[in-house]
Amino acid sequence: MSHNSHNQKAMTRESVRVYLESLNGHSTNRLYDLVIEETEKGMIREVLKWCKGNRSKAAETLGITRTTLRNKMRKLKISG
Repeated sequence: MSHNSHNQKAMTRESVRVYLESLNGHSTNRLYDLVIEETEKGMIREVLKWCKGNRSKAAETLGITRTTLRNKMRKLKISG
């Protein structure tokens, strides 16, 4: 396992732990959806920034088609 992969896993676990603690005893039944949505949103924004807004390059970097990227951006309300 690479150092970066290990860091990503640790950051993901930490983020979920912090979120669960922030519930202060309240329950949620959308944890999976919330984590996936926020992860996807952050990843797409960062990749678009890295690619200077070039959607073709961003889609290639993400390993998805431009159509899929466009649909995800619309669903997640990401402009640019």
